[in-house]
Amino acid sequence: MGTKRDSPVNVLSQWLRKRSMKVKILLGTLLAFCALVVLKFTIKDSDFFFKASETIHIVGLIVLIYKLFAHKTCSGLSLKSQELTALFLTTRLGCSIYMESNIHTVLDLIFLLSTLLVIWLIRFKLKSSYIKEFDNMRLSFLAVPSTLLAILIHPYTKHIWIARVLWAFSVYLETISILPQLRHMQKAKIVETFTGYYVFALGVSRFFALAYWIIHTYDTRGKYLYFIGYGYLWMLAAFLSEIIQSFILADFCYYYMKSFMQGQLLRKMPV
Repeated sequence: MGTKRDSPVNVLSQWLRKRSMKVKILLGTLLAFCALVVLKFTIKDSDFFFKASETIHIVGLIVLIYKLFAHKTCSGLSLKSQELTALFLTTRLGCSIYMESNIHTVLDLIFLLSTLLVIWLIRFKLKSSYIKEFDNMRLSFLAVPSTLLAILIHPYTKHIWIARVLWAFSVYLETISILPQLRHMQKAKIVETFTGYYVFALGVSRFFALAYWIIHTYDTRGKYLYFIGYGYLWMLAAFLSEIIQSFILADFCYYYMKSFMQGQLLRKMPV
């Protein structure tokens, strides 16, 4: 009988470790491309991508909440990332109720309530385990540029100006809301297991959202980025926001998968 060391996963992991970074990036890109092709030819309902993205994010939050209640510690978590998440969700939920009121509104409500519960646990019930010195990124450095960009570039629809600006603000702020969490983990140099699950879920969530944009852009030969009635710059800015957010999380997800394939928990952040 073969040993655990000789399992296909370990053999593949050892093979990958010997490859150069350029080869790893190429293989990762190829894997992502194959996943996009599979999604394009198997998923017919375009709304599936947004539902999957939001659902995976909520599952990640549920795992996080389980950790907070079961282990009674919030070490490794960034309160500021959760507060930014609550801010963009509150903004998006208000706009969604006014502009759409559909299944995404319900998912955003669940998402927001879960996030508020996490904030309450960190601020009050588990505040003794909150490491404030690792969570010192100023929120104004993220919120102010998002506000200014939203005023300059936002969708042009029949809705009132403030609603369109607030919708754009929620998109831009969501793109960078994870930065305090990633900085927290870099400073701590250790990733708590359930926090790793949560951030990885965010990465998978963003992949589905980005897949929607890429597939629709391909199907329309690029015309989707210049959708008439929404403003030429807005659709392109929203697409770039998805790309930026995906790249922000891509590095963490790479090391997470690398650790998983090696049969380890991601305990240490790369320098």
